[in-house]
Amino acid sequence: MIFVTVGTPRDFSRLIKKVDEITKDLNHEIIVQRGNTRYKPKNCESFTFTSRDKFLNYVKNADIVITHGGVGSIIDSLKYGKPTIVVPRRKMFNEHRNDHQMDITRELENEGKILACYDINDLKKKIREVKKFRLIKRGEEKERIKKILNNFIKNSMR
Repeated sequence: MIFVTVGTPRDFSRLIKKVDEITKDLNHEIIVQRGNTRYKPKNCESFTFTSRDKFLNYVKNADIVITHGGVGSIIDSLKYGKPTIVVPRRKMFNEHRNDHQMDITRELENEGKILACYDINDLKKKIREVKKFRLIKRGEEKERIKKILNNFIKNSMR
Protein backbone atom coordinates (compact mmCIF):
# COMPACT_ATOMS: atom_id res chain seq x y z
CA MET A 1 0.00 0.00 0.00
CA ILE A 2 1.15 3.52 -0.78
CA PHE A 3 0.11 6.11 1.78
CA VAL A 4 0.07 9.72 0.61
CA THR A 5 -0.15 12.52 3.17
CA VAL A 6 -0.21 16.27 2.63
CA GLY A 7 -0.59 17.40 6.22
CA THR A 8 -2.94 20.22 7.11
CA PRO A 9 -1.75 23.69 6.10
CA ARG A 10 -2.84 24.45 2.55
CA ASP A 11 -4.21 23.04 -0.65
CA PHE A 12 -1.80 20.64 -2.35
CA SER A 13 -3.85 19.74 -5.42
CA ARG A 14 -0.71 19.46 -7.56
CA LEU A 15 0.37 16.32 -5.68
CA ILE A 16 -3.08 14.78 -5.25
CA LYS A 17 -3.95 15.26 -8.95
CA LYS A 18 -0.69 13.58 -10.00
CA VAL A 19 -1.26 10.64 -7.63
CA ASP A 20 -4.80 10.28 -8.97
CA GLU A 21 -3.52 10.40 -12.55
CA ILE A 22 -0.88 7.68 -12.08
CA THR A 23 -2.87 5.39 -9.75
CA LYS A 24 -3.99 3.15 -12.63
CA ASP A 25 -0.35 2.59 -13.67
CA LEU A 26 0.77 1.47 -10.23
CA ASN A 27 0.38 -1.99 -8.81
CA HIS A 28 -0.50 -0.75 -5.33
CA GLU A 29 -3.47 0.17 -3.26
CA ILE A 30 -3.25 3.92 -2.69
CA ILE A 31 -4.71 5.77 0.27
CA VAL A 32 -4.55 9.56 0.38
CA GLN A 33 -4.82 11.90 3.35
CA ARG A 34 -5.73 15.07 1.46
CA GLY A 35 -6.16 17.52 4.34
CA ASN A 36 -7.37 20.91 3.14
CA THR A 37 -6.80 20.05 -0.53
CA ARG A 38 -9.80 20.92 -2.66
CA TYR A 39 -9.19 18.23 -5.28
CA LYS A 40 -10.70 14.86 -4.37
CA PRO A 41 -9.13 11.89 -6.19
CA LYS A 42 -11.39 9.73 -8.32
CA ASN A 43 -9.14 6.68 -8.69
CA CYS A 44 -8.07 5.97 -5.12
CA GLU A 45 -9.37 6.08 -1.57
CA SER A 46 -8.97 9.39 0.27
CA PHE A 47 -9.97 11.20 3.43
CA THR A 48 -9.40 14.69 4.84
CA PHE A 49 -8.30 14.04 8.44
CA THR A 50 -8.28 11.20 10.94
CA SER A 51 -7.13 10.50 14.47
CA ARG A 52 -3.42 10.38 15.24
CA ASP A 53 -3.62 6.63 15.95
CA LYS A 54 -5.31 5.86 12.62
CA PHE A 55 -2.84 8.11 10.79
CA LEU A 56 0.12 6.28 12.32
CA ASN A 57 -1.51 2.97 11.49
CA TYR A 58 -1.59 3.98 7.80
CA VAL A 59 2.10 4.88 8.01
CA LYS A 60 3.00 1.61 9.76
CA ASN A 61 1.14 -0.46 7.17
CA ALA A 62 2.45 1.38 4.13
CA ASP A 63 5.04 -0.07 1.77
CA ILE A 64 5.84 3.48 0.62
CA VAL A 65 4.96 6.87 2.09
CA ILE A 66 4.64 9.89 -0.19
CA THR A 67 4.52 13.13 1.75
CA HIS A 68 4.82 16.88 1.51
CA GLY A 69 7.98 18.39 2.98
CA GLY A 70 6.51 18.85 6.44
CA VAL A 71 8.89 17.74 9.17
CA GLY A 72 6.21 15.99 11.25
CA SER A 73 5.03 13.79 8.38
CA ILE A 74 8.58 12.95 7.35
CA ILE A 75 9.59 12.06 10.93
CA ASP A 76 6.57 9.77 11.31
CA SER A 77 7.52 7.92 8.14
CA LEU A 78 11.20 7.60 9.00
CA LYS A 79 10.44 6.54 12.57
CA TYR A 80 8.80 3.42 11.14
CA GLY A 81 11.58 2.88 8.59
CA LYS A 82 9.35 3.48 5.60
CA PRO A 83 10.74 4.31 2.17
CA THR A 84 9.71 7.94 1.89
CA ILE A 85 9.23 10.08 -1.19
CA VAL A 86 9.04 13.78 -0.37
CA VAL A 87 7.32 16.22 -2.72
CA PRO A 88 7.96 19.66 -1.25
CA ARG A 89 5.31 22.34 -1.40
CA ARG A 90 6.49 25.27 -3.49
CA LYS A 91 6.01 29.00 -3.05
CA MET A 92 5.90 29.46 -6.84
CA PHE A 93 2.71 27.33 -6.95
CA ASN A 94 1.23 29.22 -3.98
CA GLU A 95 1.39 26.05 -1.86
CA HIS A 96 3.30 27.71 0.96
CA ARG A 97 4.52 31.15 1.98
CA ASN A 98 8.19 30.27 1.34
CA ASP A 99 10.35 27.39 0.10
CA HIS A 100 11.48 25.99 3.45
CA GLN A 101 10.13 22.57 2.42
CA MET A 102 12.63 22.58 -0.46
CA ASP A 103 15.45 23.20 2.04
CA ILE A 104 14.26 20.40 4.34
CA THR A 105 13.90 18.02 1.40
CA ARG A 106 17.38 18.77 0.02
CA GLU A 107 19.00 18.26 3.41
CA LEU A 108 17.28 14.93 4.04
CA GLU A 109 18.02 13.80 0.49
CA ASN A 110 21.71 14.62 0.98
CA GLU A 111 21.70 12.56 4.17
CA GLY A 112 20.21 9.57 2.32
CA LYS A 113 17.07 9.59 4.44
CA ILE A 114 14.45 10.18 1.73
CA LEU A 115 13.91 10.14 -2.01
CA ALA A 116 13.11 13.65 -3.26
CA CYS A 117 10.68 14.46 -6.05
CA TYR A 118 11.17 18.06 -7.14
CA ASP A 119 9.34 17.69 -10.46
CA ILE A 120 5.82 16.29 -10.00
CA ASN A 121 6.07 14.64 -13.43
CA ASP A 122 8.80 12.38 -12.02
CA LEU A 123 6.58 10.91 -9.31
CA LYS A 124 5.85 7.61 -11.08
CA LYS A 125 9.58 7.17 -11.77
CA LYS A 126 10.39 7.90 -8.10
CA ILE A 127 7.86 5.28 -6.96
CA ARG A 128 9.64 2.73 -9.14
CA GLU A 129 13.06 3.88 -7.88
CA VAL A 130 12.03 3.51 -4.25
CA LYS A 131 12.39 -0.28 -4.58
CA LYS A 132 16.16 0.25 -5.00
CA PHE A 133 16.35 2.96 -2.35
CA ARG A 134 18.07 1.95 0.86
CA LEU A 135 17.36 4.16 3.83
CA ILE A 136 20.54 5.17 5.64
CA LYS A 137 19.68 4.55 9.27
CA ARG A 138 21.04 6.38 12.26
CA GLY A 139 24.56 5.25 13.07
CA GLU A 140 25.15 3.65 9.66
CA GLU A 141 26.79 6.83 8.39
CA LYS A 142 29.52 6.57 11.04
CA GLU A 143 30.09 2.88 10.32
CA ARG A 144 30.23 3.52 6.58
CA ILE A 145 32.75 6.35 7.03
CA LYS A 146 34.85 4.19 9.39
CA LYS A 147 34.99 1.41 6.80
CA ILE A 148 36.00 3.83 4.06
CA LEU A 149 38.73 5.35 6.25
CA ASN A 150 40.00 1.95 7.41
CA ASN A 151 40.17 0.69 3.83
CA PHE A 152 41.94 3.85 2.77
CA ILE A 153 44.51 3.53 5.58
CA LYS A 154 45.10 -0.19 4.83
CA ASN A 155 45.53 0.45 1.13
CA SER A 156 47.78 3.48 1.62
CA MET A 157 50.17 1.52 3.88
CA ARG A 158 50.90 -1.09 1.23
